[in-house]
Amino acid sequence: MSGTSSPEAVKKLLENMQGDLRGLSLECRKKFPPVKEAAESGIIKVKTIAARNTDILAALKENSSEVVQPFLMGCGTKEPKITQLCLAAIQRLMSHEVVSEAAAGNIINMLWQLMENSLEELKLLQTVLVLLTTNTVVHDEALSKAIVLCFRLHFTKDNITNNTAAATVRQVVTVVFERVVAEDERYKDTIDQPVAVQGNSNRRSVSTLKPCAKDAYMLFQDLCQLVNADAPYWLVGMTEMTRTFGLELLESVLNDFPQVFLQHQEFSFLLKERVCPLVIKLFSPNIKFRQGSSTSSSPAPVEKPYFPICMRLLRVVSVLIKQFYSLLVTECEIFLSLLVKFLDADKPQWLRAVAVESIHRLCVQPQLLRSFCQSYDMKQHSTKVFRDIVNALGSFIQSLFLVPSTGNASATPNQTGSNASGNTGSAQTNQGVLGMGGGATVLPAFEYRGTWIPILNVTVQGSAKATYLEMLDKVEPPTIPEGYAMSVAFHCLLDLVRGITTMIEGELGEAETVSQTTTDTTSLPAQSSEQQDLQSVSDQSEKELVSRAVWEEMVNACWCGLLAALSLLLDASTDEAATENILKAELTMAALCGRLGLVTSRDAFITAICKGSLPPHYALTVLNSTTAALSSKSYSIQGQNVQMISPSSESHQQVVAVGQPLALQPQGTVMLTSKNIQCMRTLLNLAHCHGAVLGTSWQLVLATLQHLVWILGLKPGVGGALKPGRAVEGPSTVLTTAVMTDLPVISNILSRLFESSQYLDDVSLHHLINALCSLSLEAMDMAYGNNKEPSLFAVAKLLETGLVNMHRIEILWRPLTGHLLEVCQHPNSRMREWGAEALTSLIKAGLTFSHDPPLSQNQRLQLLLLNPLKELSNISHPDIRIKQLECVLQILQSQGDSLGPGWPLVLGVMGAIRSDQGESLIRTAFQCLQLVVTDFLPTMPCTCLQIVVEVAGSFGLHNQELNISLTSIGLLWNISDYFFQRGEIIEKELNKEEAVLQKQAEEKGVMLNRPFHPAPPFDCLWLCLYAKLGELCVDPRPAVRKSAGQTLFSTIGAHGTLLQHSTWHTVIWKVLFHLLDRVRESSTTADKEKIESGGGNILIHHSRDTAEKQWAETWVLTLAGVARIFNTRRYLLQPLGDFSQAWDVLLDHIQSAALSKNNEVSLAALKSFQEILQIVSPVRESEKPDTPPAINVSVPVVVGTTTATSLGRSFMRTDSIGERLGRYNGSEPPVITDEIEDLNLWWAAWNSWYRIGSESTRPPITCDKLTFIPSQPFLTALIQIFPALYQHIKTGFSMDDLQKLGVILHGAVSVPISSDASPFILPSYTEAVLTSLQEAVLTALDVLQKAICVGSESMQIMYPAIFDQLLAFVEFSCKPPQYGQLETKHIANAKYNQIQLFAPAEWVALNYVPFAERSLEVVVDLYQKTACHKAVVTEKVLQNIIKMLRIPLSLKYSCPSESTWKLAVSSLLKVLSIGLPVARQHASSGKFDSMWPELANTFEDFLFTKSTPPDNLSIQEFQKNESIDVEVVQLISTEILPYANFIPKEFVGQIMTMLNKGSIHSQSSSFTEAEIDIRMREEFSKVCFETLLQFSFSNKVTSPQEGYISRMALSVLLKRSQDVLHRYIEDERLSGKCPLPRQQVTEIIFVLKAVSTLIDSLKKTQPENVDANTWAQVIALYPTLVECITCSSSEVCSALKEALVPFKDFMHPPASKVQNGES
Repeated sequence: MSGTSSPEAVKKLLENMQGDLRGLSLECRKKFPPVKEAAESGIIKVKTIAARNTDILAALKENSSEVVQPFLMGCGTKEPKITQLCLAAIQRLMSHEVVSEAAAGNIINMLWQLMENSLEELKLLQTVLVLLTTNTVVHDEALSKAIVLCFRLHFTKDNITNNTAAATVRQVVTVVFERVVAEDERYKDTIDQPVAVQGNSNRRSVSTLKPCAKDAYMLFQDLCQLVNADAPYWLVGMTEMTRTFGLELLESVLNDFPQVFLQHQEFSFLLKERVCPLVIKLFSPNIKFRQGSSTSSSPAPVEKPYFPICMRLLRVVSVLIKQFYSLLVTECEIFLSLLVKFLDADKPQWLRAVAVESIHRLCVQPQLLRSFCQSYDMKQHSTKVFRDIVNALGSFIQSLFLVPSTGNASATPNQTGSNASGNTGSAQTNQGVLGMGGGATVLPAFEYRGTWIPILNVTVQGSAKATYLEMLDKVEPPTIPEGYAMSVAFHCLLDLVRGITTMIEGELGEAETVSQTTTDTTSLPAQSSEQQDLQSVSDQSEKELVSRAVWEEMVNACWCGLLAALSLLLDASTDEAATENILKAELTMAALCGRLGLVTSRDAFITAICKGSLPPHYALTVLNSTTAALSSKSYSIQGQNVQMISPSSESHQQVVAVGQPLALQPQGTVMLTSKNIQCMRTLLNLAHCHGAVLGTSWQLVLATLQHLVWILGLKPGVGGALKPGRAVEGPSTVLTTAVMTDLPVISNILSRLFESSQYLDDVSLHHLINALCSLSLEAMDMAYGNNKEPSLFAVAKLLETGLVNMHRIEILWRPLTGHLLEVCQHPNSRMREWGAEALTSLIKAGLTFSHDPPLSQNQRLQLLLLNPLKELSNISHPDIRIKQLECVLQILQSQGDSLGPGWPLVLGVMGAIRSDQGESLIRTAFQCLQLVVTDFLPTMPCTCLQIVVEVAGSFGLHNQELNISLTSIGLLWNISDYFFQRGEIIEKELNKEEAVLQKQAEEKGVMLNRPFHPAPPFDCLWLCLYAKLGELCVDPRPAVRKSAGQTLFSTIGAHGTLLQHSTWHTVIWKVLFHLLDRVRESSTTADKEKIESGGGNILIHHSRDTAEKQWAETWVLTLAGVARIFNTRRYLLQPLGDFSQAWDVLLDHIQSAALSKNNEVSLAALKSFQEILQIVSPVRESEKPDTPPAINVSVPVVVGTTTATSLGRSFMRTDSIGERLGRYNGSEPPVITDEIEDLNLWWAAWNSWYRIGSESTRPPITCDKLTFIPSQPFLTALIQIFPALYQHIKTGFSMDDLQKLGVILHGAVSVPISSDASPFILPSYTEAVLTSLQEAVLTALDVLQKAICVGSESMQIMYPAIFDQLLAFVEFSCKPPQYGQLETKHIANAKYNQIQLFAPAEWVALNYVPFAERSLEVVVDLYQKTACHKAVVTEKVLQNIIKMLRIPLSLKYSCPSESTWKLAVSSLLKVLSIGLPVARQHASSGKFDSMWPELANTFEDFLFTKSTPPDNLSIQEFQKNESIDVEVVQLISTEILPYANFIPKEFVGQIMTMLNKGSIHSQSSSFTEAEIDIRMREEFSKVCFETLLQFSFSNKVTSPQEGYISRMALSVLLKRSQDVLHRYIEDERLSGKCPLPRQQVTEIIFVLKAVSTLIDSLKKTQPENVDANTWAQVIALYPTLVECITCSSSEVCSALKEALVPFKDFMHPPASKVQNGES
C-alpha cells in the first residue's frame, strides 16, 4: 500500500487521471459530447480535490462516484477504443483503492451491461479481478453480480474467454474466501458467542456471520446448489453451469480454506448438510454400475459422460477426508466404503485406477489412517474401515493377477514362459510388452501363474502423485496402461507400511524417552510436591496406554491384508528392487509388531520372509503350522475373502544354488533362486537389527536360516562361524559364481547377527537361546537313528552367542550348557562332537574371559563355568570324554594356577573315567593327572589333595593299560613325597580349614563327616593315601599289586614318622589289617586255571602261570610288609593300647598264610613269623646300623630285596631305630621295650606256631592228584622257628606242649617230597646226609634236651617223651612213615623217575636212613647222660630203646640200608653197657621186669635173622658181619650171664637156648662149595659153644640157679648132637655113592668137633658138678658115632676119629655090685 500512497505515486495518479480524462474528452469530442463534458468537469473535480485536501486519496475515494462517472459513461458508448480507455482508467483508480462502495456498484453494473453486449470480455474479467482483489468494498449483491458475470463469461463460445473466465472465477472464489480469513484475523481477539446455526430454509439470512464470511457462505452454498443442478440463492442471473466446474471449485475451496469451515459452525453445517449428500448422490451411478452393463446416464441433466465427474468427486472426497475428517466422521465412513467398492473387479478399469490413486492419497497420510482406525475400527458396531482399505488393496492386487486385465495392452500369458533362460538381472525379459521391441531392456514386472504385469514407475516414494485424478481436461475415460493400477496399489502398500511404521515407531520412541525422563525425575528427590509428579506420570502412562491401544489396533487391522498382498507380490516379483521393497515392508512390519508385542502378526510376517527364503513347497514344519493358523482365519471384505495365496513354484527366477534339503529322508535336491537369497538377507537383516523384538519368532528365523545354511552347504568352523564347506552325502551342492561370492558375505552376516546378540536385553537373549535350543532339539531328533551328517547350525550358533555374551554369561549359562550337554549325549557322532566342541570352547572362553569382578573373586561363577565340564562325565560316549579331557588339559595348561575352588570339579572329571572307557580316554585323563601332580600340587588348596590321591588311585585301578596303573602308583609315591616335603604348610592349612568346617558343623548341629574323622586332617590325608594304595594292592593285575604293595610299605616306612602317635592305630587296623584280610580272601579264592600267556607274546614263568600263584606273590609281599612295619615300628606300636590284639590278628594272618596251599606263601609267612619274633638272619657287617653302644637292641635288618626298587628309592630311612632311640637322652640308656617282655605275646606266638605246625603236617584224609603237601623249605623254616620261640616260653613249657611239639615234629618229618623237587632236596642215594628239615627237627629236640638238662627237676620228667620222639624217628630207618594214605614211591625209584610236565605229582618218601641213624646216635648219647634219671628208669626208656632196636636188628639184611642194623647193634651194645647195670640195680623194684623178654627176643631176632644176606656179599664183608655177631655173644657172656642170679630165670633160659642154637652150626643154603669153610659161622658157633660150656660148668657155682643153667644147657646140647648124627647117618645111607651136600658134611664135622670139646670140658669140671644124667647122655652118643664110620668123606672121618678118642676114658671094667653097694 505504501507504494500507492506515497506522494510521488499520488502525484502520478493525479496526472494519469487527468491525462485519462483528457484522452476521453478528445475521443468523445465528435460522437459523444455528453461524455466529453463529463470528462472535462471530471478534470476540474480532480484538480479541486487535489488542491483542497491534504489526504488526496481519501478525498478521491469520497468523491469516487463522481470521479468514476465520466469513465462509466465512456463505457456506455460501446465504442471499443473508448471502452478500453475507460476500463484502463477505472482499473487504475481501483488499483489505488480510491473507489467507494457506491462507485464500485456502479462500475459492476456498467461491466454487466458490457458483458451482456459481449464487449471487451477479457478486459471485463480483468477489471472485475482488479476490483475484487484490490479492496473489499464490493459486497453482497454487487459481489454476487460480479461473480455471476465471470461465470457467464465462462460459458461463451470463445475458448480463450472461457478459459480466462474459468481462471477468473477460481481466483474470485479464492478472493472471497481469503477475505474471510483476513476478517477472522482482524476479529480474532474479540470472542463472540457462537449462535446455534439455524437449519432455516431461507439461506440468505445468516445473521450471525460477519460481512465477508456471509459472502463466502452464500457463494459456497450456491456452488453446492449449482452442482446439485438446483437454482442458486445468491448468484442471481446464472444462466448455465457445469458440474465438473462446480466440483472443481468446491474442491479448491475445501482444499484451500479448510480453516474457514472448521472455525465457523455455519460453514461446517454446509459441509455436512450440503456437500456430503451431494457427493454421495453423485456417486450413485458409479456404485450401481457393473462392467459390461449398458451405460446408464446419470439422473441429473448432465450431458457429460461421467469419468470427469467421478474423478472430480474422488478429488473432493480426498479433500473432505483429508481436511474435514474430524467433522465428517460418519460421512467419511461412507466415502471410504465407496472408495473400497470402486476397487471391485467388476468396475471399469479407469474407475479402479482413480480409486487406487485416491486410496494412495490416503495411504501417504499415516495420521489420517490413524484417525480412521480410532474412529471406526476401534468403535463397536462400526465398519472396520481401515482394515477394509488394506484388505481391498490386497483383493485388488489379487484380482489383477487372477482376472486377465481388460486394459488394452494386456500381454498374452504364454509370452512369459518362452524364455526362462534369465538374464544376469533377476527379472525376466519379456519381448513386445507395451510395445517394447526386441526385448533389449529388462522390464521390472510381477508375474504369477501366467499373468505378467509390468511395474511402472508411477510415483516417488511417500508422495501420492496421481496421474488420472489430474486429468481434469479429459472427458473420455483414458486407457489405463497395463500394470498402472498394480504399480499404484503396490506403492499404496509400501507407503502405507512406511507411513504407519514411521509414525508409530516415532511415537513409540517419544513415549519411551518421555517415560524415561519422567521416571528419572520421579526418582530424583522431589523438589515440587511429589503428588504433582506422580500425577504427571500417571497421565503420561494413561496417554501412552491410549496410544498403544491405537497402535495395536492399527497393526491388527492391517496386517492380514498387508501380509496377503505382500506375500503374493513377493512371490510374483521378478524385479530385484521391487522384491527389496516388499521385503523391506515385511521386515518393518515384523519389527513393528515385535515392538508392540503382537506375536501372531509378527510371526506371520516373519514366516512370510522365511518362506520366501526357502525353495517353494519346502517342507518346514515351523512355517507350515504358522501359516495354517493364519489361513484358518479368513478375512472377508464385504463377502469377498482375502486368500492367503501360497507361493507358486512357477515363478521364473534365476536359480543360483542347488542343494540338499535338510530332512530325514533324502528327497533329491532343491534349488535356491536369487530371490531366496535376497529374502535370506532380509531375514538376516531382521534378526540383526530387530533381534530384541523377535522373542519367540527367533525360532522361525533360525529354523529357516538353518535350512538355508544347510542347502548352501555352509558348515560350522572354529568358534561356531559358518564357512562354505562341502555337503557330505547325496548330489553335492551346486552354487553359481554369483552365490559363491555371496556366501562369505552371508556367513559373515550370520556371524555378525549372533555377535549383535550382545546388545540384546536379557529377555530377548533368552528368547534367542531358547529358539536355538529348540532348533537344536529338532536337529537332534532328525539325526536320531542314522549317521547322516546332522545340521549343526543351532549348536554352532549357540556357541557363537555364548562367546559374544561372556560379559553376562551367568544369565544364559544354565540353559546354554544344559542343552549342549544333551547334544553331547546324542547317538550321532558328528552331532555329539560339535556339542562337545561348543561346550568345551565355551568353558575355556569363560575361564579366560576377564570378568568383572575377576573369577578369582567370584568363586560362584567359576564353579558355574566348570560345572558342565563335570556334567560331561555322566556321558558314556568316548569321543565326548576325549573332548572333555582335552578341555581339562587345556584349562590346566592355561588356567592351572588360578583354578582355586574349581579344583575339585576338574579333578572329579579326571576321576570319573571308568575302566571300560577305552585306552585313549584313560591315557588322556591320565596325562591331565600327571600334569596336575607334576606342576599344580603347590597351587591347589590343600583340601583338594585328598581328591588328587583318590583320582590317582582310581587310575591305578583302571585295567585297560597296565603302564598307566603302574605310573599312577608312581604318582602316588610322588604325592606322598610332596606331602612329606611340604608337611608343615599342608598341615597348617588343613587345620585352618578343619576349624572352619568344625564351626559350620557345630552351627548346623551335625557331626563333621570326614573319612578317618577323629584323626587330625593331615593324618587323614596320609590315611587316604594309604587306603588308596591298599586298594591297589588287591588289584586283579599282579604287576599293579606288586608295585602298589612296595609303594605302600615304602611310604609307611619312609614317611610314617610324620603321623601322630594315635593315628598309627588306624594305620594298623584300617589300612594294614584290612589289606591283609582282602589279600587273604582273594588269594584263597583265586583261580587255579593255567594262564596261557600274559597277552601278546609275553611268556609267563611257570611259577606265575595261574592267578593263584600270582596272588601268592601279593600275599607274600603284603605279609612281609606288614611284619616289617610291626618290627621296625614296634617302639611306636607297643604303647598303643591294643597291641596284643593287633599281635593276635597279625599272628592269625601269618597262620592263615602259612597254612595256605601254596608253598611260596606259606614259606614267606614263616619268614614274617621269624621277623616279628626278631629271629633275624645275622646282619652282615656292612649293613649294621650304627647303634649307640649303650643300647643293647637287636636291630632287625631291612631285607634288601623287597625295597621298592621300581620307585628307585631305598627303603632305609635315616632314622633307624638306633638313631631314634639315641635321640631320647644320651646320658642313660632308655628302657628297651623292643624285646617282647610280655609273655602273653610269646605264648600267642607259640599257639600260632602250634596251629600252623599241626595243620600243615596233618596228613590229608583223601589222596588225589591235587592233594597239597607242604614243601620241605616250609617245614624246615617252621621247625627252625621253634628253638628261638622256646627260649621265651621255656618257663611255662609243659608236658602237654611237648606232646604237641612231638606231633608236629613227627608230622613234619613224615611229609614226602614231590618228585619234581626231589632232585634238589634229596641227596643222591649213596650219600648219607640229613635234609635241612631233619637237621632242624633234631636241633629242636636238642634245644629242648639241653633246656631240660639245666632245667628244674620238674622239667626232667620230659626226658622219656624226648626218647619216645627220637625212637619214633629211629623206626623210620626200617619203616618209613606213612603220610596219610598217600602212596609214596620208594626212594630208589626217584632217581629214574622221568617226570613229565603236567603229570600228577608223584610223591617220593625221603631217605630216612641217615635221619633215623642220626636220631639213634642222639638217643644213645642222651641215654648215656640220663640212664640213671628217675624218670628214665620209671618210664622204661631202656625197654623202649631195645624194643625199637629190635626192628632193624631183626630185619638185618632186609633193612633199607646196611648201615642201619650195624649202627643198631653198636647202639645196643652201648646202651646195654650203660643200661644193664642200672637194670640190675633196680632189679628188685620190678621196673625192668618187662625189659628182659624184650631183650632176649631182640638177641634172638638178630643173631638168628630170618633175612638172607645178599648174594653179592663179599667174604670179607661176611667175616666182618660175623665178628659183629661174636661181639654180641661176648656181651652176653660178660654183661649178662655172670649176673644170672640178678636176672629172671626165664631170660637166662632163653639166652642158654639161644647160645645152644648158635653153637650148633646153622648153615646157609646159598654158598658155593669154595666158600663153604668161611660161610659157616664157625667162629660164631664156637664162641657160642664156648660160652655155653663156660657157663655150663662154671666152677664157681654160687647158687643152685647157676647149676640149673648149666644142666639145662648140656642137655640141650647133647640132644642136638644126637639128632644131627642120626640125620647124617640116614642121609649117608640113602645117598649111596653120591657125596652129601657140602653143608651137611660141614655140619656133621662141626658136631663131631663139638662132642670132643664137650667131653674135654666135662673132664675138666669137678665131678660133683656134673649130673649123672649128663654122663648118661654123653655115653649114649657112642653107638651113634660108631655108626658114622662107614661114611665116605675123609673130613668126616678125621673128625670122627677125634670124637671117638675121648671115649677111652669111659672104658672101665665093670665093677662088682658088692663093691658098689659097699661103697
